Amino acid sequence: MSAVLKGFTLTQYLEHELRTGEKHEYYRGEIFAKVGGTPRHWLIATNFLRESSESLKDRPCVAYNGDLRIMVDPDGLYTYPDASIICGELEIDPETPNTVKNPSVLVEVLSDSTEAYDRGDKSAFYRSIPSLKALVLIAQDHPHVECLTRQATGGWLLTEFRSLSDSLILEPVGISISLAEIYRNVKFDT
Repeated sequence: MSAVLKGFTLTQYLEHELRTGEKHEYYRGEIFAKVGGTPRHWLIATNFLRESSESLKDRPCVAYNGDLRIMVDPDGLYTYPDASIICGELEIDPETPNTVKNPSVLVEVLSDSTEAYDRGDKSAFYRSIPSLKALVLIAQDHPHVECLTRQATGGWLLTEFRSLSDSLILEPVGISISLAEIYRNVKFDT
């Protein structure tokens, strides 16, 4: 990803978002356009959101869509994951209104243009968030869900799900979601 604008302070970034009405990622003075997803991308994100919201309704956690800005690092990254789950009270960053700093689960639907970044640098940034318990990466061109779960030792365990008959198990929030539901109505290329 290449920066759209450079040399911006965090305050200027927030003003830019308010002025344009568009979402952008911010990283250490650089503003990156949030690439619009495909209908398939947003269908998968919506399916995850629907299923996780339903599963969480009697728990102290809430699922949010891709409009919720997450502060990954107060000196660095502010971004909009495709979905997030917050457990307990929202911790709003006082310096950046409408920005949450305590996600329990973050979800990215992988796209050709962002997959390398989502798996690499962005994944590493996400895993540095103290409250984060799980990171979910969802392929959109075939059934494949990866879940990185924080272990008691501080390391991360990767679990992969590749069949529509599998269920994504999100142990930290006590729910599971079938891949058949995550990919409901998704038409894969043959």
